[in-house]
Amino acid sequence: MSTVARTARRLLGKVMTGTHAAIYRASDGKVAGRMFNSPLLLLTTTGRKTGKERTTPLMYVEDGENLVVIASNGGAPYHPAWYLNLKANPDVSVRVRERDLRARAQEAKGKERRRLFARLVDAYSGYEDYQRRTEREIPVIVLRPVN
Repeated sequence: MSTVARTARRLLGKVMTGTHAAIYRASDGKVAGRMFNSPLLLLTTTGRKTGKERTTPLMYVEDGENLVVIASNGGAPYHPAWYLNLKANPDVSVRVRERDLRARAQEAKGKERRRLFARLVDAYSGYEDYQRRTEREIPVIVLRPVN
């Protein structure tokens, strides 16, 4: 892929993500609050290079009081930027419908990852295909609310 094509693709992705997040916020998730019949949240991380806030709509499952997301990046061989951002700074903001909360992101490992990955696959079977497409283990992230 050429540099121009990569730049255009990145710009289109930013515009689409920003538009999606704006519609979600304006409607408290009533519009743009679901994808593939799964609920969406807005995850805001701090850019690891820029220090700017970056918001990404993500499918999630609830696990008690925690929210669980997956850094699938559509099965790409590299991690999504939001995952790299939260690895650098795990303190994040989350919007679930009309509710805003602060959370600390933690990557699930071992048995916890297997259990949560299965729950995510139950919510959206495509995650299983994404994992088969890539050699990297797709990270499962637990967002634990903080006061």
